Amino acid sequence: MSNTRLIARLDIKGPNLIKGVHLEGLRVIGDPGEYAKKYYEQGADELLYIDIVASLYGRNKLTDIIRAAAKDVFIPITVGGGIRSVEDVSDLLGAGADKVAINTAAVLRPELIHEVSRRFGSQCMVLSIEAKQQSPGHWEVYTDTGRERSGIDVVEWARKGEALGAGEILVTSIDREGTRQGFDLALTRAITDAVGIPVIASGGMGKAEDLVAVVRQSGANAVAMADILHYERATLGELRQAAKAGGVQVRAYER
Repeated sequence: MSNTRLIARLDIKGPNLIKGVHLEGLRVIGDPGEYAKKYYEQGADELLYIDIVASLYGRNKLTDIIRAAAKDVFIPITVGGGIRSVEDVSDLLGAGADKVAINTAAVLRPELIHEVSRRFGSQCMVLSIEAKQQSPGHWEVYTDTGRERSGIDVVEWARKGEALGAGEILVTSIDREGTRQGFDLALTRAITDAVGIPVIASGGMGKAEDLVAVVRQSGANAVAMADILHYERATLGELRQAAKAGGVQVRAYER
């Protein structure tokens, strides 16, 4: 069994690190560079940056933030939000990103998944899925940071994304995001059962036990967390120890 990755998620609006609930009600947290460095020093396995307003303006604004972060942190960086073309991906990789997470543009034009995978490798192409439950056992894909319905079933979309070349799936539960009520275990399990590529669970982590539950009960390969870190309810070191105590295999802290 491979190590479960602990990923610090940084949602960005303009120059600021922000946090919301259900992807709405955004509150400014601080300077993203300072938080990125702190989470790197605490032992994050990866950083995930999401420009949460990029889709509204049609382009990603994170190039400068990523370029600055890459000077201070030496772990994989994934960037999402407003990525619409192979050229956008090239620009972000040139700034220091290692992977891109694409949601809205992939829904509008699924061929983009294949194009990115073919050009940069499947390990670079993360399919980002924003999911909202419609009925028991059924979730719909939303786009534009949870604003727009797509009419697409989440599990079917995950399968299609894998077939088109996605190397990883980031699934964010809109219902749980920012609530501290724990991950949507049924949603995560439905996706991990449907695909053979790694799945990152995001949305709802309130305590260390939630991390253990989504890995052991739902098969998540990685966990993205924001609120619990931003508001200093736990450090990555504490979460790593709690994960190990709960039977979740994680990387030994080496920095």
